[in-house]
Amino acid sequence: MDYTYHYDSPFGGITLASDGDSLIGLWFDNQKYFADTLEDEVFETALPIFDETAKWLDIYFSGKAPDFTPPLTMRTTQFRKEVWKIMLTIPFGRTMTYGEIADKIAKQHGLDRMSAQAIGGAVGHNSILLIIPCHRVVGTNGSLTGYAGGIDKKVKLLTMENADMTNFFVPKSGTAL
Repeated sequence: MDYTYHYDSPFGGITLASDGDSLIGLWFDNQKYFADTLEDEVFETALPIFDETAKWLDIYFSGKAPDFTPPLTMRTTQFRKEVWKIMLTIPFGRTMTYGEIADKIAKQHGLDRMSAQAIGGAVGHNSILLIIPCHRVVGTNGSLTGYAGGIDKKVKLLTMENADMTNFFVPKSGTAL
């Protein structure tokens, strides 16, 4: 059984999800792939994990880097877990490219290279936004592409984190990585 809780952020409503012990989802309301990891039976309720996550979000939206991570359970494939764990290492206010993540995954598997597009698919299906900071992943050429919460939110989040936006741009079309 899964549980949900609603959080009002400065950037819009957020739905949190838990298995009762750990966080399994965090989505901006109505975003792409919203609630895609939830079981069929879901109850809205208050839980300690939601209190802890709300505290994390309060700190984050105050413009500071939280010094803790709520317990997480990644309901996804092994490959996506590997990508999401790398995203967890991206510091507040910094970015990493799809290509850099691809290089790390390739090295983990003893490969010469890994497709940045495969990484993009894993990043795009992140079901624990903000805490697993997929908004900090950018194109090698500085393009701000592929955020399930919307590119406008990605720009706002990076701006709130005081990320150096000097060389970033929003592509006019396409989702090149």
